[in-house]
Amino acid sequence: MAQKRPTEPRQAAKAPAALTEAEAIRLAQAGDGGAFDFLYQLHSRRVYALCLRMVGNPADAEDLMQEAFLQLFRKIGTFRGESAFSTWLHRMTVNVVLMRLRKKSLPAASLEETTEPDEETGGPRKDIGAPDLGLSGAVDRVNLERSIEKLPPGYRTVFVLHDVQGYEHNEIADIMGCSVGNSKSQLHKARTRLRELLQEDARDQARQERQEAKAQAPHPD
Repeated sequence: MAQKRPTEPRQAAKAPAALTEAEAIRLAQAGDGGAFDFLYQLHSRRVYALCLRMVGNPADAEDLMQEAFLQLFRKIGTFRGESAFSTWLHRMTVNVVLMRLRKKSLPAASLEETTEPDEETGGPRKDIGAPDLGLSGAVDRVNLERSIEKLPPGYRTVFVLHDVQGYEHNEIADIMGCSVGNSKSQLHKARTRLRELLQEDARDQARQERQEAKAQAPHPD
């Protein structure tokens, strides 16, 4: 008979399916393993997707997800409900991933770069963070995924949170510990760089196709 995994929670006072998130948080803070497992089941898929988008490697993403939930296990008692639990958890996850990326000495874009002010209002330019029509349309998914992985970690994080995970800029600012204007600026720069990477990839692919066509063309006697 197969043994249960060591981390499998004890039976909670309530069946997990009957718990609300708020109840599970309260019980997990009191040390209830079943409640913590409920939170893991509730959030693990999205945390894994966030990690995968940021690092581009399934094995690393799985490892980082486990590290994020280990941090959650250690720190859940500090959650005070000042923000949504998912926002708090994703902030913790982003910090775990960025720490790993820094250890690998990958280039990181600062989230505190100053946004160029609008000449009239002195605030951030209104077009920053607006929908980028240049990125719409049918783009090869593989090329897109590869280009996202090439973005500097700071750009990639904001792009993934906004355009993939669906967070608003005020939520990203909370997660990343930056201003809304900086979040919009980073997204604008990420989209610009991503478009450049996609164009470079398209040029490389077209060049390769021309070379293959030339090689296959019949040669005159």
